Amino acid sequence: MKKIVLGLAALAGATLLASPAFAALKVGDKAPGFSIPVATNGVVSTFSLQDALKSGPVVVYFYPKAFTGGCSLEAHQFSEAIPKFEAKHVTVVGVSTDEIGTLQKFSKEVCQGKFPVGADTKAVVTKAYDAQMGTMNMSNRISYVVGTDGKIAFVHDSGDASTHVSTLLQAVDAGK
Repeated sequence: MKKIVLGLAALAGATLLASPAFAALKVGDKAPGFSIPVATNGVVSTFSLQDALKSGPVVVYFYPKAFTGGCSLEAHQFSEAIPKFEAKHVTVVGVSTDEIGTLQKFSKEVCQGKFPVGADTKAVVTKAYDAQMGTMNMSNRISYVVGTDGKIAFVHDSGDASTHVSTLLQAVDAGK
């Protein structure tokens, strides 16, 4: 009997280790609404998901830290692709736990003033989107397309910063 119990315990442990992380919201989930301070080309304003959805779908992308290699690469790629997103009536907003002062500079220097980046300093939005990096006050690299119905239409959960923009453009082109 002891061997059976130990065997079941080992099987249960292996199953937990092999299971995928349940980190991301799923397609079809209601997207949590939010309003946060954002910077666009150094100018601070407030971004409201509900208001942005009135104009079309919204890409909400989370990134760990402004001015780091991957985050700068991703933001630059988004800035270059903004005309393609705008042609599809898609709004893009980046979200991190950085302070708004940092994002004012990041929005000018790296994002080229082309889209807003939001300061979620207490990780409230980050947690609501299951995008928190472990127990740290930092976001994972994950991107969502939120449809005009307020539901998650597409999720891209990858630590590879170079894949987010192209994958999201493909999803938007496919009508997700």
